[in-house]
Parts: sequence; structure tokens; C-alpha cells
Amino acid sequence: MSTFAPIRGVSPREGYRLWSRVYDAQPNPLLALEERFLETLLPPVVGLDVVDLGCGTGRWLARLASRNPTSLVGVDFSSEMLEHAQRKLARTAALLVGDCEKVPLPSACADLVLCSFLGSYIENLGNFCEEVRRILRPEGSVFFTDLHPATVEKCGWRRGFSLDGEHLEIATHVRPVKELLLAFERTGLTACVLLEPHFGEPESAVFENAHKQSAFIASFGQPAIFILQLRYWEKGRPALPAPDAEVALTSVHGARIALSAQESTPGDLRLNHGRIAFVGNSGSSSKQRQTAKDLSVDLNGFLVLPGLVNAHDHLEFALFPRLGKGRYVNFLEWAQDIHFPDSSPVREHRAISKETRLWWGGIRNLLSGVTTVCHHNPYVPEVFDNNFVVRVLQDFGWAHSVTLDSGIARKKQATPPEQPFIIHLAEGTDEQSAMEILALIRERALDDRTVIVHGLGLDERGRALLRSSGAALIWCPTSNVFLFERTLTREALADFPRVALGSDSPLTSQGDLLDEIRFARELTGVCEEQLYSFVTTSAADVLRLHDGQGTLRVDALADFVAVCDKGLSPAKTLATLSWRDVELVVVGGRVHMAALDMYRRLPETLTSPLLPLEIEGELRWIRAPLPRLYSDASRHLSREVELGGRRVLYAFPA
Repeated sequence: MSTFAPIRGVSPREGYRLWSRVYDAQPNPLLALEERFLETLLPPVVGLDVVDLGCGTGRWLARLASRNPTSLVGVDFSSEMLEHAQRKLARTAALLVGDCEKVPLPSACADLVLCSFLGSYIENLGNFCEEVRRILRPEGSVFFTDLHPATVEKCGWRRGFSLDGEHLEIATHVRPVKELLLAFERTGLTACVLLEPHFGEPESAVFENAHKQSAFIASFGQPAIFILQLRYWEKGRPALPAPDAEVALTSVHGARIALSAQESTPGDLRLNHGRIAFVGNSGSSSKQRQTAKDLSVDLNGFLVLPGLVNAHDHLEFALFPRLGKGRYVNFLEWAQDIHFPDSSPVREHRAISKETRLWWGGIRNLLSGVTTVCHHNPYVPEVFDNNFVVRVLQDFGWAHSVTLDSGIARKKQATPPEQPFIIHLAEGTDEQSAMEILALIRERALDDRTVIVHGLGLDERGRALLRSSGAALIWCPTSNVFLFERTLTREALADFPRVALGSDSPLTSQGDLLDEIRFARELTGVCEEQLYSFVTTSAADVLRLHDGQGTLRVDALADFVAVCDKGLSPAKTLATLSWRDVELVVVGGRVHMAALDMYRRLPETLTSPLLPLEIEGELRWIRAPLPRLYSDASRHLSREVELGGRRVLYAFPA
């Protein structure tokens, strides 16, 4: 791209023959911007057949090669560009010289088709779209990116490069986005993502290094590129089974949508049967299906974050106070210190039914924006499968700990190979805690499916063993500090290959998952981006979640949170939040929690199942059987009902 008059015009074939000499060496802000956003949208490619049309020097193929696709194929009309790609990719991809309007591949061969900055060189758009549809499998996706035509026209951009002191301009076609959408729709492919990103601070540095800061200033505030994800309209993930006849939210609009820890986009979310069906600028999409049953909410001024994943909790203890005095050397000392089941306050809390206590544990998580919880105890289907307030993970194997569980080897072996095996380990600071990992090895229970909770007592050798095995860690910092007066340092955390964050229960922790995030940041200095991943994408990886939990992407479960937009990145925003900042929580497209102002903003049809709960003087409207839950809890407790240390009161509606 250049804003300068060209010295010589060339055809696309001649241009890329020459550009291949310097393509990878010259800084390109357009490629940098595309990578920033497209990286957040691409699905996991494990087991997929990927085709990159117009692959050039293999930029995207090289990125995807380490992610275990079944196959990678690159097609480009420039043999010179492919020579550079071959050196970069070795044997990880098949590279073909070919015309993208007549792709040299069999029909239905691709699960994922990439078309990066290709459209401007296509002569016959209809033929190209037909070819893309031909090679795409019914459940597959196409990702199509290019310069934004409106800004190309407004700023006079030209596609070009400099070589040997000469500037060359490549002939291109400029087409409106709607023309592209219509061409794809004629073949049955419809946009489910439409983003129009602007240049930002990362690209400013690229412009500056290329001595083209004036071009950055001229395009400031304008959409520099567009990104489409396209799919067959009638295809897609199966809908979630409807647990009851209640209606669900169909769209949110006007919000800023978090795409990753750093990236976000203004736009809309459209939902379909509990999943995300569209992300981005709905106004630019030519195909919209509106019905009389559509229920939307205007979230202008709000940032929408993915629902958080709490990787470790014991839900039935949410009403308990903290127990113990601290300064223990391992968790057994603590357990012995508090084990007085017939004494107050344990006696009164145990008198509350387990079902009620589990519900309060779910509510504690919901209030802090958590939509998925890993409950480290037996799954209770009669509670969790009956319109429970959050998702509770079921697909994992577990043992309590090395010292309290005699069946570790059997339980690990019984865990299905696609599921994690979770166990408390090294919960202490003494030598016994440090040696527990050796017992895990003896039980043949340490591998890349193993997830240890706490890991505080691991010494350098233990961390090395964990790292070499590929096992993951769940970190619960406030619980660690209360029990042992320390937690893992930022440097120690770096030794673990995969990390998630857990709140643990109020027996030892303080507050909720948002409190854990702030506490971890202030105490250890772990950066906001890492903490964001610990409760979103990294947590989903650790727990082997496969329904898009922790993301806001097409096909993901429609689990999300709305907070007031402070103008910060998603990660920086999350690091500042408390439960008081959470205005809306949606689980599977249904409103499960709304603050008072949000409650008034929502359509009445969506709020009718909600009941009011007062927390520390603030009202939250919650989808839960509050009269029964509050009655059961209050009649057994002599003091006020406290949830995670916060006073709660069922606010009977007038």
C-alpha cells in the first residue's frame, strides 16, 4: 500500500514475481492489522484440512503448521512467491501453482479456506466464489480479507512496493463489501463475521519504521481492512436443546465486542439457539433474517466480554465463612484444625440442604461474570441439569489428593482420553507437599491430561517434571495466601506450560473470581493479558472445553458478560472489575443476571423469570429459585446470610 504516485504500473503476476524478492522483509501495516484480528477469529485447526488461496510466501500456513491440522495446502499464481513459501514451510504444506478462479483441487476437500488480500486481484468474482464454494465442505468456513474499499477510495491508496529504487504499482479491482457479500450469497455462502478494523498503535510503529507516518495520520479513524467469515447459511453447529419454553435473547447491538485480551470491535452479536451466529457490523451485511420473535438489547456504552471460566471451586461451601487461622505447612493441618462438624458454624451450614448450598455456589460465581465452573466434587445431575444458574463441567476425571485418595491410578485410567484428570497437589509448603508429584508419577497419573490444583509446594525439580509432562496448573492465589501466607510468584508460574485461575471456596479464599484476578495482579504482577487468558482461553484449554467457552466467536456458546466500557482493552478492563461492575450475564442466550439499570433496559419477556437479590445493598435480578434458597439458608443460620463473605437478602418483589 502506498499514498505516493507510482513510478511504474505492473500486472498482478509481474508484480508478485518482483515483490517476492522483498515481500517478507518489508514492513506491512496491513498484514500486521489483519494478523491482529484474524488470529482471534480462526477456529482451532486440529484435525482440519486447510486451504490457503493466494498463500503468497506462506505467512498463514506457517502460523497454522504447529496447530496440528490434518493437511495444509497453499495455492498461488506466483511460482516465485511459492519458492519462498517452500523454504519457510519445508514439508509441512503442499504448495500448488494455480489460478484461484480455477482451483486445482477436488471438490469438498477443505474445512477451512483462507483468502487473504486476494479479492483485489480476482477478475471474475462470480467464478471465484463458485470455486470457493466447490472446495468447501458443508460445515466449513471461509475467511476473506482485503483492503477496505471505502478507505481505498477516500485516501487514494494503491497496492504497491519499492524495489531497487523504483516504486511499482499493481493493478487491482476495488469492489464494495456488499458486492462481495452478494457474490458469495449467490453460491449459498453467507457472512457470519464482518469486521472493519482500524489501524491502531501497533501499526503506527510499522508506519513509523517505514517513514510513512503521514499515511497513518491520513487514514486515522477509517476502516483499513475488512474481514469476513462465510459459511453455508443452512449449516452450522447443532442448536442447544431448549431446557424449557422460555424465550432467549436474539441479538445485542451497539456494544464493543471483546475478541481477545487486546482486540475488540464495535458491533453486534446475533444469537441462534444458544450459540453465537454472527459477530461484527450487521449494518453492512446484506442478508439479515428478522422475525417477529426477535429480542434484542441496545448495549451502547458497554463492553461485552466472554463469560468467565472458573477452573476450581467447591460450590457447596459458598455460604460458609473462612475457617482456620492460617500459617499452615500443608492442607492436612488446616483440615484437622477445622474438622468439627458438630460445632458452630459448621453445624448450622451443614444443616442447609446440599442442593441449596450448590445453588448458592452457582450464584456466587454468576455475580462475578462466571458462566462455566469446574466443581471439584461429584457431579450432581438432579441439580446441575435442571436449569442451573451456571454451567458446571461434567466431562473430567478427578481425585481429591494424593494423601486422601487411594484410587488415583484407577481414577486416572478410567478418565476418557479426551478429558482432563484433575487433582489437588502440593497444597502446602513443606517437603511432604513437594514430594507428592513423585507419588503421582508412581501412580502413572502424570501426563498432558493431568491438571493439578495449587502446586504451591513444588520445588524446581517438581516444576520441571510437571513442565516436561505437559500437565496444567490451576492457581488459587487468595486461598494460598490465607493458608500458607504465600502463593506462586510470577516467575514460578512461567514454569507451568498451561495455567487457569480458580476461586476455590470461601472456606479459604476471599471474594470471587474477579477478586482473584485483582489480587493476583497486585500481589504478583502477572500481566493483565495473562490473567485474561487464565479465565478465558487458557482455562478452556486446561479443562479441554470444546464449545467456544472463553471466546466470542461464531458457533461458541452464547455465554457473555456486559460491563460499562471504560475505553480500555478487554484485559485491562477485566483486571479492574469487581462484582459491582457486572451489569449483565447471559448463559446460552438467556439472561441469567442483570443489574437494576440493565433490568429496566431489557425486554420484559427476557426478565420475567428473574428474581431480585440484594447484595451488600445493591440489587441484582437473577434466574434462580430465590424464595426457596433464601428460606432454606436463613432458617438454619443464626446470623445474616453471607455469600462469599457478602451479605445477601432476598428482596421480595412488590
